Amino acid sequence: MIKIAIPLADGRLCAHFGHCQQFALLDVDEQTGKTTNQKLLTPPPHEPGVLPRWLREQGANVIIAGGMGQRAQQIFEQNGIKVVVGAPSHGPEQLVADYCAGTLAFGANLCDH
Repeated sequence: MIKIAIPLADGRLCAHFGHCQQFALLDVDEQTGKTTNQKLLTPPPHEPGVLPRWLREQGANVIIAGGMGQRAQQIFEQNGIKVVVGAPSHGPEQLVADYCAGTLAFGANLCDH
């Protein structure tokens, strides 16, 4: 089982994880790619290093984001969370299905800091 975190704004992937309204946390069966549970959580205020630790405490193994700075990526990886950036602005179920199928389209990292 993996737990995938996706930053959301208005129910779709937020371009910058630090400015999202909510995080979708989806439990996914690695063998089948099926979502077995989904929660929507309001994140703590965005400050450097807070979200990676908070998501680790929630059990996240992977974060799918539109954009994320290099330092944030390093902090996520130090917390044992795989970072996927450049994802399109889709809903969480579609992003997870595409990720598990190996068909998630990646664009440019939408964050430059």
